[in-house]
Amino acid sequence: MINSVYPISSNINIIKYPVITDKATRLLENNQYSFIVNPKSDKVTIKAAIEYLFNVKVIKINTCHLPKKKKRVGKYVGWKSQYKKAIVTLAEGDTINLFTEN
Repeated sequence: MINSVYPISSNINIIKYPVITDKATRLLENNQYSFIVNPKSDKVTIKAAIEYLFNVKVIKINTCHLPKKKKRVGKYVGWKSQYKKAIVTLAEGDTINLFTEN
């Protein structure tokens, strides 16, 4: 039902990249993964995209809009763009391999 409302091709472009920080790696112990997503996407489309891309069962999604930040390069001051972060909780037994082993 979700895929009929939101086409699969648009679901692929919702997830931009995973967040790899100290806090995000601590959340991996609780089977929670952090992703930067399209700011206009909602929880239903994020859930559909994660389940389609990684073939996992999503239990819960928390989202937040992070503020713009100042960036300075020499004497020039600019702004980093605003983005949206999603913390995805997966069902027990499901995992996403963010780190490739060489």
